[in-house]
Amino acid sequence: MNDLRPLFLLDPGIHFLNHGSFGARPRPVFEAYQRWQRELEQQPVAFLGRRWFELLPEVRRSLSAYVNCPTEDLVLVPNATYGVNVVARSLALQPGDEILTTSHEYGACDRTWRFMARRTGATYVRQPISLPVTEPAEIVEQLWGGVTPRTRLIFLSHITSPTALQMPVADICARAREAGILTLVDGAHAPGQIPLDLQAIGADFYTGNCHKWLMAPPGAGFLYARPERQALLEPLVVSWGWESEWETGWTPFEERFSWFGTDDPAAYLAVPDAIAFQEAYAWDEVRARCHRLACQAHEQLGELTGLPPLYPPSFFAQMFAVALPPEVDPALQARLLAEDAVEVPVTRWDGQALLRVSVQGYNDEADIAALLAGVARILGENRQR
Repeated sequence: MNDLRPLFLLDPGIHFLNHGSFGARPRPVFEAYQRWQRELEQQPVAFLGRRWFELLPEVRRSLSAYVNCPTEDLVLVPNATYGVNVVARSLALQPGDEILTTSHEYGACDRTWRFMARRTGATYVRQPISLPVTEPAEIVEQLWGGVTPRTRLIFLSHITSPTALQMPVADICARAREAGILTLVDGAHAPGQIPLDLQAIGADFYTGNCHKWLMAPPGAGFLYARPERQALLEPLVVSWGWESEWETGWTPFEERFSWFGTDDPAAYLAVPDAIAFQEAYAWDEVRARCHRLACQAHEQLGELTGLPPLYPPSFFAQMFAVALPPEVDPALQARLLAEDAVEVPVTRWDGQALLRVSVQGYNDEADIAALLAGVARILGENRQR
């Protein structure tokens, strides 16, 4: 057992290999979150009416330094799906416009774009990206096969949810910029799992979660926009930041996304604590250890299933997916939890059952051994039928 597990509130009786779904908070971050909530309760008027506007820039400065972008180009939103909705509803799509995406996107965001396509007459184009892949250029070329003169925006995940595939987003954004096509990157799984440099990626819009791999509380995310694109964006909730009467010195982009009405901002305020936690525990080293453990599990699961990998280890960091045989028990996920105390998701993509494994700092060899033992037993039973 590694020495990080006691720092988390997770049930010690569960081998938790599903950090990718909702994350998990370290105790120091959760305690900071609760301290902010208590301060709010002690003097709500002072906290929300005055102190919040002093604290908000500090949170944004800390987060923008972490993802490498100017503070004025980043605003706080509850989560990445919210950020995708901001962009989707702001673009004034017209009949004939095309939104190009991949076949690996998160279902909630697919629904967002299909909703907007029905409302505006635009077309949501899901370009197949087949697996396996071995080189980033394969992904770029497959995606570019869906580009037409009507392509208005390319939307794709930095790290995909169903397949855990790290996309070559910088290459795609650079090519789109040359073609005059807007780009939106869904970075739900990126902050905290991989080093993030928004300036280097070059997307017009990038939205990310802080509650997953950065391990902040739920309800904390961000939306980045290049300066020349910020005027395009409108908040989903129009409140006091619109036609602001404040004397903050903030840009209109910052003001419009500074206040959505009365809410609990404690999750946002704990983001610097999450960043500080990772700095205190040498998180680059932790991520490297997790990647090594993930690579071992990736190889061993492939040996159990007898199926080729969907991609090599260079395409993932701490989360990966492996294909499962056609005869796999449909109740595999439920059985692993009930019989082996392993929490891990089974997803479906392109008609294929996948096992998606997340390895976080609190995981160790015992967690992987429990997963392997459970999968081996259940697959063995399936093959004997």
